[in-house]
Amino acid sequence: MVASLRTTPPAGGWVRPALCLSSCGSGDLARSNLQPSRRALRAPLSPAMASAEITRQMSESVRPLSLSGHVGFDSLPDQLVNKSTSQGFGFNILCVGETGIGKSTLMDTLFNTSFESSQSTHYENQVKLKAQTFELQESTARLKLTIVNSVGFGDQINKEDSYKPIIDYIDAQFEAYLQEELKIKRSLHNYHDTRIHACLYFISPTGHSLKSLDLVTMKKLDSKVNIIPVIAKADTIAKNELHKFKIKIMGELVSNGVQIYQFPIDDETVAKINSTMNGHLPFAVIGSTEEVKVGNKMVKARQYPWGVVQVENENHSDFVKLREMLVCVNMEDLREQTHTRHYELYRRCKLEEMGFKDTDPNNKPVSLQETYEAKRNEFLGELHRKEEEMRQMFVMRVKEKETQLKEAEKELQDKFEQLKKMHQDERKKLDEKKSHLDEEMSIFNKRKAAAELLQSQAFQTTPQMNLKKDKDRKHY
Repeated sequence: MVASLRTTPPAGGWVRPALCLSSCGSGDLARSNLQPSRRALRAPLSPAMASAEITRQMSESVRPLSLSGHVGFDSLPDQLVNKSTSQGFGFNILCVGETGIGKSTLMDTLFNTSFESSQSTHYENQVKLKAQTFELQESTARLKLTIVNSVGFGDQINKEDSYKPIIDYIDAQFEAYLQEELKIKRSLHNYHDTRIHACLYFISPTGHSLKSLDLVTMKKLDSKVNIIPVIAKADTIAKNELHKFKIKIMGELVSNGVQIYQFPIDDETVAKINSTMNGHLPFAVIGSTEEVKVGNKMVKARQYPWGVVQVENENHSDFVKLREMLVCVNMEDLREQTHTRHYELYRRCKLEEMGFKDTDPNNKPVSLQETYEAKRNEFLGELHRKEEEMRQMFVMRVKEKETQLKEAEKELQDKFEQLKKMHQDERKKLDEKKSHLDEEMSIFNKRKAAAELLQSQAFQTTPQMNLKKDKDRKHY
């Protein structure tokens, strides 16, 4: 039997999907047409409500059919595997722990290679995230592995904000992926996804309890990344103390509300092993790239004066358990959890901050277009309101400026009139002084002329008198 699905919009509104069945052998044709709903006849539906109604009707009208022969879509899983194999896979691991705790060594041991990472010092003034990407291939599977190392974590005297650079880095990767999703022309098929899929949190083997820095950091990270706690350098703690230490750690995580990654048990194929491994958390691991001869074979181990600690010996460490759970069994679930849980939470919060919602105040579905139009109208209204406020403020300030200028002009005019009056008074005083001075000069000139006349007359009289005196002397 061949099934085809169609929807036809009549004049009164949307109709429910009609399922047409045709028999390949007989050619008989059976149709079932459903009439438009009363709600559709009453009023046209919004795009979001119409889409939801169509989806509901389609789900109601779907029914199972049996095939009379081979069709071929059973090869879809093989097609998906071939396509995924050709495209390759990506996996990103974040290693958080104190400097020198063995993060780089464990990564080299975990993937059986040397990533050639440089050693970090204990003198970093702040926490930095260093990311390195590598291309690995095993058989036909290609893996683009990104290892992000927290450099300088726990080395500062003030460790209050040590977790913030890690949070910022994780959010930055989420934001980059969100921006790529929101592009008009997207290229997600070849986009290098840098979102963190797993966080290996390295715990110091103190044997007592978690540090406050560890609790605070994991509490901040648990809603953003899949946390897998591991006890580093587990060969430095006794076996009975290690068991108590694990119980203590899990108790503190539960009491402080820290949610670590739990291996999924909903898949029957891995439910048993994952359920068992959940009881072994946190994993006590040892890392080493050196090979030591034990018996007749070379194994990765750490050589001590008192003996050899084998990395892949489950009696010595949980390294094999970690590798099985992280790489062999649950790598795809970690990728899926990152996308469906942590990224979706970040995306939802971001879109809600932007004002996008799935439902209106009446709890009815709202399409993205309707939300966009509402936000656009709201934005335009806000813009118009601000423009009106700015215009009124501009007019008010212009009026204030005009008033100030008029007052300043009046002050200048009054000052000018005052100066003008003062100038006139000064000029009048000067004119009076000038006339008075002219009168004095006229009197002075008259007196001068009279004095000169008298002086000239005196000069004319004096020689005659002197001559008369000389004559009188001669007579005597």
